[in-house]
Amino acid sequence: MPADPILGLPTRSDLPWPQGRALPDGFFDRDAQTLARALLGKVIRHRVEGLWLAARIIETEAYYLDERGSHASLGYTEKRRALFLDGGHIYMYYARGGDSLNFSAHGPGNAVLIKSAHPFVDAHSGAASLALMQRLNPDAQGQPRAPERLCAGQTLLCRSLGLKVPDWDAQRFDPERLFVEDVGARPAQIIQTTRLGIPHGRDEHLHYRFVDATFARHSTRNPLRRGQVEGRDYHLHGAEEPDR
Repeated sequence: MPADPILGLPTRSDLPWPQGRALPDGFFDRDAQTLARALLGKVIRHRVEGLWLAARIIETEAYYLDERGSHASLGYTEKRRALFLDGGHIYMYYARGGDSLNFSAHGPGNAVLIKSAHPFVDAHSGAASLALMQRLNPDAQGQPRAPERLCAGQTLLCRSLGLKVPDWDAQRFDPERLFVEDVGARPAQIIQTTRLGIPHGRDEHLHYRFVDATFARHSTRNPLRRGQVEGRDYHLHGAEEPDR
């Protein structure tokens, strides 16, 4: 498989366009926190009605088998099977009536939740794709959402990209329908803070949430909002090295 001359990632001859840089399954076979950071800036592409809908990942959360905030900590079930498979399997579930997207990481029970994203427009996912995302996910009055609000939360993200639990839970990526691509974007800074929605007493204190600082105001909940103190409520990390 030929390698991209800039990023060093293999290009895929089975992708719908030349020089596509879909993340291989091996990319996901790493520690969940490491994966959660590495996924920031990557682009999810899903084909719907003949169009490639796309969103750049801006917020992730890491989960482990041995901490109480994870689904896997509740034990193996057939529904949670994807969490116990090798890295790069898709785990989807319903949260507050909406669909949520996760990717399995290295080690049984470990995974990354894709918490929020930002619409991505390029030659392969253009204005028509963005318009379809707005049609799939209108606001409460039935009007088109502003682009920056389309994927500002885990269920909004799935709705805007047309991702459904019955279609993708426990599946692998499919280059003709759904994949994650490295488009060369790297966060200038990454915010590390506590996860959202973790019940009291279930390791809610762990700093396993990662946010691209440039897009912090578009994440599920802005970790840089007034009252938050660096070193106490969050930590800032510098630019990431290119993935190897």
